[in-house]
Amino acid sequence: MDFNVSEEITSVQQLAAQILGDFAAVDKLKAIEQQDEVFDGALWQALAEAGLLGLDIPDTQGGMDLGFFSLTTLCEEVGRSVAPIPVIPVLVAAASTLRRFASDSQKDQWLPGIADGSRIVTAALEEYNNDDPTLPGCIAEPVAGGYAISGRKICVNLATRAARILVSAMNGDELVVALIDPESAGVTVNRQEVTAGDTRYELVMDKVQVPDADIAANGQWAVTAMRWAQQANRVALAAMALGVCDKMMRITGQYTSEREQFDRAIATFQAVSHRVADCYIDIECLRLVTQQAASLIDQDRPAEDASLIAKIWCGDVTHRVSQASQHCHGGTGVDRDYPLFRYCQWARQIELSAGSSARLTGELGESICKEYLASAVG
Repeated sequence: MDFNVSEEITSVQQLAAQILGDFAAVDKLKAIEQQDEVFDGALWQALAEAGLLGLDIPDTQGGMDLGFFSLTTLCEEVGRSVAPIPVIPVLVAAASTLRRFASDSQKDQWLPGIADGSRIVTAALEEYNNDDPTLPGCIAEPVAGGYAISGRKICVNLATRAARILVSAMNGDELVVALIDPESAGVTVNRQEVTAGDTRYELVMDKVQVPDADIAANGQWAVTAMRWAQQANRVALAAMALGVCDKMMRITGQYTSEREQFDRAIATFQAVSHRVADCYIDIECLRLVTQQAASLIDQDRPAEDASLIAKIWCGDVTHRVSQASQHCHGGTGVDRDYPLFRYCQWARQIELSAGSSARLTGELGESICKEYLASAVG
């Protein structure tokens, strides 16, 4: 069996790295950070023109149809360049979910625009103290021709630019997945600042009228859709963390090779070299579990435990590599004119997004226990 990544996906990753490299210079990132909304529209359009926004969108809707695994390689390169673009909420949580669970008319309506960059559909999977989209606190009340949705979602990317926002809500004991128009009556969008420094929004919905045409799924199909979105979101975050951590390690390796003390490069000191070597081992372990989980999702195979393991490693590795990088840099790493601080901010944001390692380890343990008990009873 061949476990190598295909040449096609490798070429996609190289193309993404080239485009992102052209836009990720420190001076360009600093300029974008001064904007009212931290979003690189020019880079987004460049990725669209290269076809990279449509990696997991069928060719019948204007995409490349290369699957979910290819999309995680794009997430990795975005992490490696800390490019301020919403690849996970737009391409993973929204587009990839719609591809698999929306109606044909909804796919035809939204996926081509996402692929060519002309329209943005984002997703709101998190609420206050709740990152499980299968058990939302938002309420969907049945009304003539659709639902009236009320509740709050947080940390929504590009809510003011989006044509639709994918949300989940409860209709009694039944789950509903809807596409909210942020221009609808009853929608309020409040700006939020997050650790990574980008702009996100609180989405407040007060009896927002959503027609049946904008209901992507309901009932058990909606539960399956949101469970898939949650797993894919976690794996995409792990892939992005892989790029972030790999770049932090390489920045640290270069710095310690140039920084001298006692007339020697500090990289030659055993304590420093061992610290960076530990980072390398951590990153390669994260790569393995992330690619395994992404491959399972890509093949439409059960990936609940694999996605949990990937996100657990993601949280632990981002924490350890960020700490080691700062330690090896001394005070230099916190200088805002030096690139490392952005990677550390992203690492912290990713570490605590979609569940902390401690909580997810508990969930994994419960899952393993249930499987064991089920097999023992059987």
